[in-house]
Amino acid sequence: MALGRFGEICKVKEPLAPYTHLRIGGPADYLVQPRSEDELAAVLRECGAENIPVRVLGGGGNVLIRDEGVRGVVLRLSEPAFSKLRVEGNRIEAGAGAGLSRLISEAAHHSLAGLELLVGIPGTVGGAVRCNAGDRIGEIGQYVSSVVVLDSQGETATHERDELRFAYRSSSIDELVILRAQFEMERDSAEAIVKRMRKAWIQRKAAQPLTFQISVRLFKDIRGIEVSSLIEQAGMSQTKVGLAELSERDPNCLIAHPGTTSGDVLRLIDMIRSRVSEQFGVDLELQISIW
Repeated sequence: MALGRFGEICKVKEPLAPYTHLRIGGPADYLVQPRSEDELAAVLRECGAENIPVRVLGGGGNVLIRDEGVRGVVLRLSEPAFSKLRVEGNRIEAGAGAGLSRLISEAAHHSLAGLELLVGIPGTVGGAVRCNAGDRIGEIGQYVSSVVVLDSQGETATHERDELRFAYRSSSIDELVILRAQFEMERDSAEAIVKRMRKAWIQRKAAQPLTFQISVRLFKDIRGIEVSSLIEQAGMSQTKVGLAELSERDPNCLIAHPGTTSGDVLRLIDMIRSRVSEQFGVDLELQISIW
């Protein structure tokens, strides 16, 4: 068996749905959860030697797994070695596997301001940095001072702030794995930070589907145009395909009812893209990744 020597950290034909926010999708050929950076690097070198494709799954909040599953290796940096947090002065270093909510809480606890504006955004630090998580309230990229990455050959490198570029829902980081990131912030009173955190939470939750609904935003907004309004103007609000449905509160949010398949979601995406393109001449870009 390929990856046989990694048997202790490798699950074969492991269903991926439980590891994603949408709870949709088939199995990975191999789900690998390394216990250390050295073990992770060894896995990457082995995959390179055997020509095995590799993907990295963070919190699974922005991923749609096809029902057929994923070929090759899916990595999860879920072990303690990848979720450490360290505070030094006005900087915090966070492992890529740490929860974004934990990083926000730690920053607030040490009276470090800025990240509180991201409250309510799910996922891991690594995923948040790679896709520059945030919205009009705030984005994570503005606080990143350096990022340590690992390439497909298992070699590490550090990108300093002046090498990094962050844009709407994207970053310049193209290496396979983010290991950790350092954030630099300004100090402020705990009272002021908590006040901003509460305000950001209320604003973000008011625009999202109901808490009990499993949902994800489908498309990126374009040049200041809100895709939600385009979908609404195209007459597609609350459109439903199978058990996949557009939210009543935000037409750009997909609600996956229990039993939704990836096929339901993909057909709904195609319908929206086609209708918006026909009516407005706009090609919608996905915000979610489809595996």
